[in-house]
Amino acid sequence: MAQVTPIHAKASQRHKTVIPGGRGLIKVASPGGDDTDISHAHTTMEQALDKGLKAALAKSTAGLSPIALASAYSDWALHLGTAPGKQLQLLEKAGKKIWKWANYAARCASHPDGADPCITPLPQDRRFRGESWQKWPYNVMYQGFLLNQQWWYNATTGVEGVTAQHENVVTFSARQMLDVFSPSNFVATNPEILAKTISQGGLNLFRGWQNFVEDISRANSGKKPVGLDAFEVGRNLATTPGKVVYRNHLIELIQYAPSTEQVHPEPILIVPAWIMKYYILDLGDHNSLVRYLTAQGFTVFMISWKNPDADDRDLGMDDYLSLGVRDALDAVDTITNGQKVHAMGYCLGGTLLSIAAAAMARDKDQRLRTLTLLATQTDFTEAGELMLFINDSQLAFLDDIMWDKGYLDTKQMAGAFQILRSNDLIWSRMIHDYLMGERSQMSDLMAWNADATRMPYRMHSEYLRSLFLKNDLAEGRYRVGLGPIALSDIRAPVFLVGTERDHVAPWHSVYKFNLLSDTDVTFLLTNGGHNAGIISEPGHPHRHYRVREKSKDAPYTGPDRWMAETPAVDGSWWPVLAQWLSQRSGAPVKPPPMGAKENGYPPLCDAPGTYVLQD
Repeated sequence: MAQVTPIHAKASQRHKTVIPGGRGLIKVASPGGDDTDISHAHTTMEQALDKGLKAALAKSTAGLSPIALASAYSDWALHLGTAPGKQLQLLEKAGKKIWKWANYAARCASHPDGADPCITPLPQDRRFRGESWQKWPYNVMYQGFLLNQQWWYNATTGVEGVTAQHENVVTFSARQMLDVFSPSNFVATNPEILAKTISQGGLNLFRGWQNFVEDISRANSGKKPVGLDAFEVGRNLATTPGKVVYRNHLIELIQYAPSTEQVHPEPILIVPAWIMKYYILDLGDHNSLVRYLTAQGFTVFMISWKNPDADDRDLGMDDYLSLGVRDALDAVDTITNGQKVHAMGYCLGGTLLSIAAAAMARDKDQRLRTLTLLATQTDFTEAGELMLFINDSQLAFLDDIMWDKGYLDTKQMAGAFQILRSNDLIWSRMIHDYLMGERSQMSDLMAWNADATRMPYRMHSEYLRSLFLKNDLAEGRYRVGLGPIALSDIRAPVFLVGTERDHVAPWHSVYKFNLLSDTDVTFLLTNGGHNAGIISEPGHPHRHYRVREKSKDAPYTGPDRWMAETPAVDGSWWPVLAQWLSQRSGAPVKPPPMGAKENGYPPLCDAPGTYVLQD
């Protein structure tokens, strides 16, 4: 069994060089304390047959377990089939909706310029906002579609006896299937596409066909998406000057060059999510959080995760904690001569940092001055639509998908997020690129989003089971070293950021840290989504935020009440973070050296390093 070193162990006890190849582990201690065997060496022929069959099946199911889906639909159908009252209610609703739609169609016939709609789209549904959609016959078409969509929502919810997760799965699946047949997706029923087709004599469809063929050809040949060639890491992405000052098998640690004559003595260590490249926080010169923080007089360090391959199949959450957060913290501690650290984590990197902070608090390691968590969940009971398919059946299916390769590949990751946001990532692109015949302009954020990473078999399985499925971290069962940890042990003040339209880490879920903590928490809610809300540089148009500080002794305030009582402020939230960190920092001093050669941390190469360039 692999031994987990205490979180406060010093770097001198471990190697500081890259370990070639894989670790060759057969059994590794999981966060729950059990030995889990995931190697090929201990897989029987019968097990290999089962796993190989499911892995092959996954190619035609977008990685979704057909058994998990069948279970959800069976649960819903059987309970609906034995609920005559619900059936009568649905029949009544269908009649009312047909009558409402017919009346609307009649009003539109007598008022061709439009009539008051009988149903309005949801706030996030932008498909039918155009003026041409409000005219006959297209207004009748989309109103009928929305009424049909509403009826299916009534049909898939409120059926007594159906589990909450099965209800959510069926509702989500029904919405996805209905969206395929939205009138916005077809030339003849979309007035905007039809007008363009007539005015251009069909050239838009010809260009769209060319775009489609080019995209398919690039995807099949492994080439980058169109427009991505204009962006290059180190040239116009991830350009903040710095040095890689530490490297092990899992991370490179970047120390960024100071941009002010003096800096606050406390450095910032950023732990990004390992499911994407770190430079989401160092995009262009104008929207880099790293560059902004160095300009405010901070010494910034960043973890850059290795893009794992088959040899890394046995890397687990304990490795990401020890080789990632602990080794980076030890290096920062040495380079800055023992200064306390402002630790900052983004998404799952924030979850990992929270685990590390709780373990450090338990072990009386007081090196953290503050903790900043960006779009980070620590309680996963309300983890958004990602929870739709998190159950034992789906995770077993996912394990079998990863078993042969040893990792979850980038296509499966991208496909999962596209399914969750099909209107934005699939159908809107189809309409714009293939039916309108126009190419979407590639942005730095889109280029980063296309630069996906793989995830090791063990780590991905462990965090899905321990965090998402069992919610071990929030409920005090997550083990680090010899025992469980508790977030309530953290005493460092916390700056917590949520985003209003986050589908990955819904802000209500992020806010739950207030329930789990026993320290001062400043919660800030900004508009935007999971990525765009965080990348909210000063001068970014249409940005606002709400912020309020809660002391550890103050009574709990629910999220909806918090939002109602906290006024919105126009502008970027980055200055608020910088001010909060400055107030908890010492007087400016001379910047620390770039690395500490004499203590085993010599500069190895220029930022952005080598790991971020791995395909």
